[in-house]
Amino acid sequence: MAMPAPIPSSRGWTVEMVHALPDDGNRYEVMDGELLVSPSPSWLHQRALAVLHLILGPYARSVEVELLFAPFGIRFSDVTEVQPDLVGFRLTDDEAVPDFREPGGLALAVEASSPSTFRYDYYKKRPLFQRYRVHEYWIVDAANRLIVRWRPDDEEPEVIVDAMSWQPVSGFEPLAIDVAAYFREVHRERMDDDRKTPPAPASR
Repeated sequence: MAMPAPIPSSRGWTVEMVHALPDDGNRYEVMDGELLVSPSPSWLHQRALAVLHLILGPYARSVEVELLFAPFGIRFSDVTEVQPDLVGFRLTDDEAVPDFREPGGLALAVEASSPSTFRYDYYKKRPLFQRYRVHEYWIVDAANRLIVRWRPDDEEPEVIVDAMSWQPVSGFEPLAIDVAAYFREVHRERMDDDRKTPPAPASR
């Protein structure tokens, strides 16, 4: 996705003001009163999220974590509402969406980053998610084939290139994720290799 950029007169915005903007295909977010606008995402961005959802989805359902793609607003205050690319939160008994203004309401926030958005995702959104004690925040860098993971009290992130585990709910076995294989799938390398492999000779 291209760099989210402040627009003229971007200060002093509220969530209600953002909701009143016309639907023009852009993603609008507001952080501490600053309006940020992101254009449509790239093919690699969308594929990285689609493949990740396929990996996380069955496990998330088994532990009653709801996974949703953007656009889905996470409202932290009257002047802060963001739309992470992928979010996960615990389902409640009445299936109501939790109040994310309460710290710890969000189990997972994921941003599929690019060279132009990495500093924004790292230095703007990461402190916000830690402030509201989002259990885990991932920056997925498909171009460099790595995932940067932050937890609320981390002073330094994990930079993961090979394997990781995800445990959004205590008491359940964590999900093991082959990160290297994930990025091969994102880049369609497995499919390319399969097409290049000649069929086995028929037995006689």
